Amino acid sequence: MKNDHGQTNLTNLDYRPGVQQIQRLINALTIDVEDYYQVEAFTDVVRREDWPNWESRVVRNTQILLEKFAQHQVRGTFFILGYVAENHPEIVREIAAAGHEVACHSYHHKLVYTQTPEDFRQDLRKAKQQLEDLIGEAVIGYRAPSYSITAQSLWALDILVEEGFVYDSSIFPVHHDRYGMPDAQRFPHILSRPTGEIIEFPPSTVRLGGMNWPISGGGYFRLFPYFLFQRGWQMIHSHEAETAIFFLHPWEVDPDQPIVPGKRINILRHRINLKQTIGKLERLLRDFSFAPVKQVLANRNLGLQTQELVLAAN
Repeated sequence: MKNDHGQTNLTNLDYRPGVQQIQRLINALTIDVEDYYQVEAFTDVVRREDWPNWESRVVRNTQILLEKFAQHQVRGTFFILGYVAENHPEIVREIAAAGHEVACHSYHHKLVYTQTPEDFRQDLRKAKQQLEDLIGEAVIGYRAPSYSITAQSLWALDILVEEGFVYDSSIFPVHHDRYGMPDAQRFPHILSRPTGEIIEFPPSTVRLGGMNWPISGGGYFRLFPYFLFQRGWQMIHSHEAETAIFFLHPWEVDPDQPIVPGKRINILRHRINLKQTIGKLERLLRDFSFAPVKQVLANRNLGLQTQELVLAAN
C-alpha cells in the first residue's frame, strides 16, 4: 500500500520478491562530473571567474572511474558540467566512447533557485549544446547542481521539457539545509507539467520512522558504514521491489586533492573518508547490478508513453 505521496508503507506491504528477483533489479549508476573546487560548499571562497587558476584534476579522476567500471563491465550515466566539457572535451568523448550515457549537469554549477528562469535556460542551453556537439547525439537527462530543484524552483521542470529533456534527477525527497522536498515521490515517476511530461528519477532513500533517509551516494556513501548502505539498498529491493540510483563525483576518489579553504564544516563534509571511496565502490559494483539511467527507465513499467519518450530519444 502507498500513501498520498506514493510512498510505500513497509508494514502493510504483502509482496516480497525472491532472491533471484532482487538480483535482477538493475540500478542506475551516475557520476556528477565536476572538479573539487567547483562544489557549492566552496562558492564563498572560490569565484567562478577564478576557476582557471585552480589545478584541474577532473580528467584524471574521471578516468579512474572509467577504468573501474570497465573492470566490472558496467556502464552508467555521466552528468557532465558544461564548463568541464568545454575545457576538457577529450574526457567527454572518452566517456561516450566507452558506452556510457552523457547527460547534463548545467554549465556553471549554479543553484537553480538562485537563478531567474531566463538565466537558467541560457545556462542549460549552453551546456546541452556543448555536450551534444562533442558526442553527436541528443542529451536527454539533467541533474541540477546540489539537487537544487525544490518547491521554489519547480518552474525549471517546464524549461527542461521545452529544451528537449526526457528525464530529470534533481528532486531529493529529504530534509537538507541546501536542497530537498521531503514529501516528493521516492521512485521514478512521470511529472505532468504545463509544458508537457518529464520523468523524475529521485535520489534513493529508505523510509524509516516516518522519515526518508538518504541512501544514494556522495557524502552519504562516504559517511555511512558500507553494511548500512548495502542494507538500505536491500530494503529498497526486497521490501519495495524498486530500483535504486547511485551517485558519485570524480573528486571523491581523490584523497590527495588540494585542500580548499573555507568553513570547517564544509571542508569536513567534502573530505570525510575520501580514502575509503574506492574500496566501498568496489564492493558496491560486486554486490549490485547497474546500467545507465535511460536504460533503467526504458526497462521500467511506467507506462507505454514513458518508454516511448525514452526510446525515442535514443
